Amino acid sequence: MLILTIMLYLLYIVATLIILVLLFAFFIKKEYTIVSEVIIDKGKDVVFNYIIHLKNQERYNKWIVTDPDVKITYTGTDGTVGFTSAWESGRKDVVGEQEIKSIMPDEGYTSELRFEKPFKGVSYTKVIAHAITPSQTKVTTTLDTRTEFPMSAMIPLLKNMLKKDMDITAQNLKRAIETNH
Repeated sequence: MLILTIMLYLLYIVATLIILVLLFAFFIKKEYTIVSEVIIDKGKDVVFNYIIHLKNQERYNKWIVTDPDVKITYTGTDGTVGFTSAWESGRKDVVGEQEIKSIMPDEGYTSELRFEKPFKGVSYTKVIAHAITPSQTKVTTTLDTRTEFPMSAMIPLLKNMLKKDMDITAQNLKRAIETNH
């Protein structure tokens, strides 16, 4: 009888926790923005000419660099509106693509990220180069995204993970530009 009472008590606790998580997921704001910045010791035109070409992401994007078996296909002319970089992870079930949607001359670009796996979704990025001095440029990457219910319960964890990965990508970008240009 005591074991049955303990089991019921544990069941109530687990059910209550599940309900609380689902309520949190239902009411949390689904849209969020993450910003990453890095200062690169190169002039703005060098930095802009590097970031505008999505093929260069093979040298600095954290998700590409850490997946040596990733398959990437390109469509269009790199550095122009409509250019698309599509990827399929070699180690994980991740499939998606990035398309340049607009270019701000001598500043940066906006792109649309479309994910097919593991979850369907669309996110938007804006990458801007700001001259600090003639030989220093700040690159600001902004990710606007949305996570639907019930995965929205994971937003606090996702934000931290994505921010960390974006900061690693920014540091990789800094290293790639400063050592190769």
